[in-house]
Order: sequence, then C-alpha cells, then structure tokens
Amino acid sequence: MNRLRWSAGVVIAVLAAAAPVLAQQPSAAGRVKVVSGSAFVVRQDATIPAQLGQDVFETDSLKTGADGRIGITLKDDTRVSLGPGSELRLQRFIYEPGSGSLGMVLQFVRGAAAYVSGRMAKLAPQSIRLETPAAIVGVRGTSLAIRVDH
Repeated sequence: MNRLRWSAGVVIAVLAAAAPVLAQQPSAAGRVKVVSGSAFVVRQDATIPAQLGQDVFETDSLKTGADGRIGITLKDDTRVSLGPGSELRLQRFIYEPGSGSLGMVLQFVRGAAAYVSGRMAKLAPQSIRLETPAAIVGVRGTSLAIRVDH
C-alpha cells in the first residue's frame, strides 16, 4: 500500500510539473484559408504541406512551389495571399488589444503577395512592418500587392 501511495505521488508530481509547460503552448497567429498546388508551412525546420484550416504561428514561414498558392487570415483579420514561387516569414505577431500588446512584422522573401490590413492597422498602425530585401513598408490601413524578385 505504501508503494502504491508513493507511485501515485510521483505521478501527481510529474503531472503538476508538466501542467505549466502544457499551458504555455503558443496560440495561433492565424489560419490557412486558401491552399492549392504545392504550398507549405515551415515550422522549426520542418516543412509541412499546408492544409485548409491549419494553424499558423508566429515565426512560421509560408512557401509555395511553381504551382502553389496559399492564403492566410490572421487573428486581427489581416489577410495575406502568396502566389506561385513565393515565400513569406511571419517574424512577429502579437495581437492582444486588451493589454495594448500589438505588433506584426511580415518579411516577404520572394515572389508575389497580396496584403489586406486588419484591425491592428486601425488600432496601432505604427506597430506593423512589411519588409522586403529592398524596402520596409509602414502600414496605415491599406491593401497592397508586393513582388520580390531575386
């Protein structure tokens, strides 16, 4: 009986120690809304075929092949679409309007993309940066098309 109590105590201690780790899972920055052809989410050096409804997280990259297209909607309703042969890195995404924590950095690496700003652009336009290898664009509530050639 003593051994059973000790085992139960060990299990409870392990679960209690693991609970904070499980609670710290990052929340999704957005979701894949459109996908066709060769389209991928790159997360921590793993390339995952993109699927409709798939979560996208801060620091993920999106890549498309020669026949690929992908569109995502972020938590603040920002929409980003990539055409064939494109790559985008979601460098930073924080959308917590209740605490005033807002920030987005999208790095357009190559290809063609369309961007339509969401609520963050209305609340704190200075917190958004769109980067390309040649320029940084400040957003003041807009939609735009970007093409990055290498």
